[in-house]
Amino acid sequence: MKAIKSRRTFIKKTATAAAYIPFLNVQTGFGASIFSENELNIHIFSKHLQFLDYQSVGEKTAELGFAGVDLTVRKGGHVLPEFVKRDLPIAVEAIKKGGSQCIMMATNVENAENKLDFDVLETGSKLGIQYYRSNWFKFSDEGDIEEELLKYQQQVTALSNLNKEFGIVGCYQNHAGKYVGSSIWEVKKLLEFADPAYFGSQYDIRHAMVEGGLSWENGLKLIKNNVKTIVLKDFKWSKVNGVWSVVDTPIGEGMVDFDTYFKLLKKYHINVPVSLHIEYDLGNGNFDSLTNSEQENLMYQAMRKDVTTIKKIWRKA
Repeated sequence: MKAIKSRRTFIKKTATAAAYIPFLNVQTGFGASIFSENELNIHIFSKHLQFLDYQSVGEKTAELGFAGVDLTVRKGGHVLPEFVKRDLPIAVEAIKKGGSQCIMMATNVENAENKLDFDVLETGSKLGIQYYRSNWFKFSDEGDIEEELLKYQQQVTALSNLNKEFGIVGCYQNHAGKYVGSSIWEVKKLLEFADPAYFGSQYDIRHAMVEGGLSWENGLKLIKNNVKTIVLKDFKWSKVNGVWSVVDTPIGEGMVDFDTYFKLLKKYHINVPVSLHIEYDLGNGNFDSLTNSEQENLMYQAMRKDVTTIKKIWRKA
């Protein structure tokens, strides 16, 4: 506990000091990407394999053609934060035994002074996990948006300092809606004083296009030096019960311009770990009525189809 307190003192001091240090807009150090146009390093989001045990997740991930697992280490996930010290080593070992790697995790981490968040980062880093997605922040209903954004900026700065201690990279995902970071400009502000080698963006093209419309290319250009990981999924606008809504689709069947997007990634020399999400309806509205076996087979088919499509578009871009 004494060590934790000393770290917390260090974090508070560096977070305060960072507010007066100019932002170094570079992608260097641990977590910087090694660019290769040949292949993408695609990981499957383990949320979609929640029905499998750890070793089976590793086996199925390898069988379906993925490089590894983006493991959920969060409330309701494959590993619960309160049991992270016990269960995460078991999970990572079993996934590796199944034939897959685990260098990414999706977490609820949001505060360097939170004991559970500290334990998740410390344990993950010891096991070779290199990247984590943080929790999303939210604006309060009555608060001042600019003031709250500065508060969250300090939390991200403190997390980047803790990440440096552990040798792990934090990533904030842009998410459409009212979350902090729905606008790429908000993400850029969050990262302004964070150590750019240890905290960056998990860039989500689906959410960027929902919010950015025709200006998403400007947003990518703005954030390009901060991208540490990316999420891939697709969508379209459609009327649902008479209301225009965002409807998720298989990769390549929606509105995301993957050809232009992948060309820009290559232009900017961005080839970082990818997390594939399968958020669309798999059963034509009848998914819940299917047997467990039928549901699992549909999920595997969707994963195989999407990863194949991604690789094909990437090679042609």
